[in-house]
Amino acid sequence: MTKKTIRRIGVLTGGGDCPGLNAVIRAVVKTAVREYQLSVVGFENGFGGLLQNRARDLTERDVIGILPRGGTILGTTNRDNPFHYPVMINGKKVFKDVSDRVVENINIHGIDALVIIGGDGSLSIGKELYEEKGLLVVGVPKTIDNDLSATDQTFGFDTALETATEAIDKLHTTAESHHRIIVLEVMGRYAGWIALESGLAGGADVILIPEIPFSMDNIVKKLRERQEKGKKFSIVVAAEGAKPIGGEMVIQRLVEDSFEPVRLGGIGNVIAYQIEETTSNETRATVLGHLQRGGSPTPFDRILATRYGAGAVNMIMNGKFGEMVCLRTPNIESVPLADAVGEQRLVPVGGDLVRTARQIGISFGD
Repeated sequence: MTKKTIRRIGVLTGGGDCPGLNAVIRAVVKTAVREYQLSVVGFENGFGGLLQNRARDLTERDVIGILPRGGTILGTTNRDNPFHYPVMINGKKVFKDVSDRVVENINIHGIDALVIIGGDGSLSIGKELYEEKGLLVVGVPKTIDNDLSATDQTFGFDTALETATEAIDKLHTTAESHHRIIVLEVMGRYAGWIALESGLAGGADVILIPEIPFSMDNIVKKLRERQEKGKKFSIVVAAEGAKPIGGEMVIQRLVEDSFEPVRLGGIGNVIAYQIEETTSNETRATVLGHLQRGGSPTPFDRILATRYGAGAVNMIMNGKFGEMVCLRTPNIESVPLADAVGEQRLVPVGGDLVRTARQIGISFGD
């Protein structure tokens, strides 16, 4: 058991939003209040709330009705890293370590432990706050990209997968009606989970993921094979991090003070243009974008997020600080934050999902 008496805990959501954040907040509050008679403080807009002392008490009344709601009632941002915070000095932007301000505000609110709900960037900050500042931190894994290696699955992924699959289903009908090739670009950053699983579920003909560099010649070969068999349309699903053999990912822009300084995007339009130029077939690109982050979480994500929220509070009361709650199917367990953020969970190119996709005729362009 923890040596420190826990009476008051804080919670924040950092990084990009995703379905299920509110379900975690709800579970944290209800478990803290009902099971352990704790009070809860919510920090608004991620680490910005910690730095600028924007906080409010959270009671059971505050979390009524939020289980099915997307987004986060606390707000979030992928900026405001307290160890690399932008400040203006003599009209010039410089970055400073202002993490002492975090400790001050935690103490002002009398918070004994902090729950950080976030992805790799947010949890890395949590690790530093624990190791360098001595804050009692526990993490909850959140990302639609499903790329945290220390857990079987992150909440938010299942909902994003459902959104992408529904988009493929709808694109099938319009592609078939107009005899077009349609390229759907999905999120995922450096991991191809959304593209791979939605492509499998939606019946895509070509799936392009970061883990398997592609050749335009091989993509075109697959599309022409379909035409020769009398199939007058095709669906290509491209992860935003997909790249050609020997080439680079398409970068939309760079953001200096973000947890994710490299913003990917644009590969769908690049591929669609090249397909149309090479095949003379009418080709369209659809970028799903932030639709994947929005909307009501699926039942799976609601349940997983709830288990994570309750698990995080249980970890606090059992003194498991500097750790992240994780899913080790079928159980909820925990892992050190150092292990949680040390390695990305990428699609295994020789794994069952890729092998199954190849066996049913899906091309990866390699």
